[in-house]
Amino acid sequence: MTRLLPGVIAMAAIVVASNILVQFFVGDWLTWGAFTYPFAFLVTDLMNRHYGRDAARRVVFVGFVVGIICSLVGTQVMIELGPDFMAPAVTLRVALGSATAFLIAQLIDVSVFDRLRDGIWWQAPLASTLIGSTLDTAIFFTIAFSGAASGLLGVDHNTEFFNEVVATPFGFDLARWIGTAGVDWCVKVAIALIALVPFRLITGRLQSMTTS
Repeated sequence: MTRLLPGVIAMAAIVVASNILVQFFVGDWLTWGAFTYPFAFLVTDLMNRHYGRDAARRVVFVGFVVGIICSLVGTQVMIELGPDFMAPAVTLRVALGSATAFLIAQLIDVSVFDRLRDGIWWQAPLASTLIGSTLDTAIFFTIAFSGAASGLLGVDHNTEFFNEVVATPFGFDLARWIGTAGVDWCVKVAIALIALVPFRLITGRLQSMTTS
């Protein structure tokens, strides 16, 4: 398990940071979490390529548990989100949405990667990340922010904001959580393409260390 420790630590750090950053916007339709969370797929794919499917799943499960614990701690930490307005660093809905989306998307990523691992080097990480990112975005935003889930999961300070219907640059109105989910997915796709570079470099480095 010691050999997997860097992957576990990286995964837990990414999940916790993303749970906090998803509540802070860059412009009108994008959150900071969109820039950090996609790297969870890079970690999973690196573990899968170098150590195999079962090892990657262990990293996912351990990262999942550590991420849950840290996120629950985050629900007890109050931060200032505006003048005279304090709120939990991580809301319960964000923690639940993140955990559910993470586990499903990451396990699908592992399975898809494993099926494609013998193909061209970029096929497995790209296909698995695109499929996992799509599932992750749909599940997370539905649970964490959608008004439709409020009857079951309750409301928090994010609910009204993310369910506000606002004008888009394309001439039609859209609930903020849907528009944000769409932009979030586009960023994940872009990062999935960019992440092929470190994937290739790190994979090559790990292979050279193994054979040397």
